[in-house]
Amino acid sequence: MYILKTVKKNLITFLFAAAVLLFGTESSAQTPPFLLFTPVISSGLISPLDIINAGDGTNRLFIVGRTGRVKIVLNGVLLAGDYLDVHTLLPPGSENGLLSMAFHPDFETNGYFFIYYLTTTFDVRVSRFNVTPGSNGPVDINTRVDIITVPTVTASFHNGGKMIFGPDGNLYFAIGDGSPGGDPDNHAQDGNLLWGKMVRLNVDNFTTPPYYTIPPDNPYVNNPAVRDEIFAIGLRNPWRWSFDRLNNDVWIADVGEGEWEEINRLPFASSGGVNYGWRCYEGTHEFNTTGCLAQSNYTFPIFDYPHNNTTGGFSVTGGHVYRGTEFAAMYGYYICSDYVSGNAWLIKSNGSGGWNISQQSSLPTGIVGYGEDENGVLYAVALAGTLYKITTNSGGPLPVKFLQFTAKDFTGYNELRWKTTNEQNIAYYEIGFSTDGVNYASGGKVNAVNNPSENNYSFHHFISAFTKLFYKIKIIDRDGRITYSDIVILDKKQTASIKIYPTLIRDGRLNILSDKPLEEMIIFSTDGRKVYQDELNNLSGSINISLPHLQEGVHIIQVKWKDGFATAKVLIQQR
Repeated sequence: MYILKTVKKNLITFLFAAAVLLFGTESSAQTPPFLLFTPVISSGLISPLDIINAGDGTNRLFIVGRTGRVKIVLNGVLLAGDYLDVHTLLPPGSENGLLSMAFHPDFETNGYFFIYYLTTTFDVRVSRFNVTPGSNGPVDINTRVDIITVPTVTASFHNGGKMIFGPDGNLYFAIGDGSPGGDPDNHAQDGNLLWGKMVRLNVDNFTTPPYYTIPPDNPYVNNPAVRDEIFAIGLRNPWRWSFDRLNNDVWIADVGEGEWEEINRLPFASSGGVNYGWRCYEGTHEFNTTGCLAQSNYTFPIFDYPHNNTTGGFSVTGGHVYRGTEFAAMYGYYICSDYVSGNAWLIKSNGSGGWNISQQSSLPTGIVGYGEDENGVLYAVALAGTLYKITTNSGGPLPVKFLQFTAKDFTGYNELRWKTTNEQNIAYYEIGFSTDGVNYASGGKVNAVNNPSENNYSFHHFISAFTKLFYKIKIIDRDGRITYSDIVILDKKQTASIKIYPTLIRDGRLNILSDKPLEEMIIFSTDGRKVYQDELNNLSGSINISLPHLQEGVHIIQVKWKDGFATAKVLIQQR
């Protein structure tokens, strides 16, 4: 088992009242859906650990197996043969093997994907492969290029392993502390080690070793005590983490030591440079605070659960926030479960800075990974070899289909237009709007036409002062059933334009065209060093900058304004 750990013999027990305090109530929130794990594939998968999609429009599911074999599921069918077979690169052992896989954001055109695995010497390694986009394999393993290797430290335990490309196009992966238990050498707090950390790399260097660079805004690039690759520290064994595909929130499930399992959540903008507390804290509880900082220096989970089979479990498996459209009742819930107990949790904001947390029991045990297809459909895999689709028996889909849904801002109001087909027994459409993408208010209703061929609707939402709004349409049929449209976003910030040019600088002159007042410009080398800085004093429009003599090569230009920044790569050559 991958997330094996020592369990104390005398487990903590909890009174019912304590459980109520821990999980909260749903009195002021919607009733959480009842989850169903519906088998899709029940044979042919060997020790599956991870589920991903390629984002290439094919909607294929790639099932990553610990033994080094990657299989494809297409339209609910397991394809014959292996997409990838790297078993010769892997060591034996229960926590070892091929742990994760990630497709480059431009995979559809460049054919690059990456794997995260344990080498035969028990090092953690990330390697890149190249394949013809759209091919179902087999991948030529001779295209392998090693990107980064993290040498083993104490033992081959707590390897973490989930790897994801972030919304910024960088590659993220989270590594466990590499310790057999208790992190006695304090790896997770050691800034000179990548163990116990989340790492962020730019892997767009496809031609020159070491094939990655440090993003210039990595949080520790100016801290000599912490390696530049590190994005966050203080993790024990982050067994599955994810980005919310709507707002990019980071959700990390961190496997505990002997008493507590934890779920961490932070907005993407504030998730870098944080310390999640291990080994000083296990969940929200002290573990070993010798040599630790004040408690205020650590970021604590939004939820932790105890080691027992009734209100908790023994090994958490992180999931995703459901953003699919098939099951409206599941929308917006973060779903995770426990490997041992078969308990699952649904977590959702209560709209007041806290969380509504509900538990469901008697679900399949042995769940080791969750993943989404390109449309946000949620799946899970059990180590024994079953692929499940996560469904619910409440709030199922209505037959109506949206062909189009758009929003456009005008002076004093926003105009929403949508086009539908297959309307049957629909009562009305209710327009919901939100400033945070979580909590929605009603903006009005439009009665349904119920023409089964095609219907066109429009609605004027009268609102003047806003920066960013989320819209979704609630569809209510005459029997009371409900489903939702996809979400559209109106973002006035997106109308701003920043252009940095030319990309090839030979005369030492850089031009910036901006409709925002800019505060400063910084130039970084590809290894993350700041090589030049210029105060722009809130200039806007056409800005011409005469650069000093800089070393030839690729540099990163970063321009900052009050509430954001933009970057561009340039090549500097001297005449």
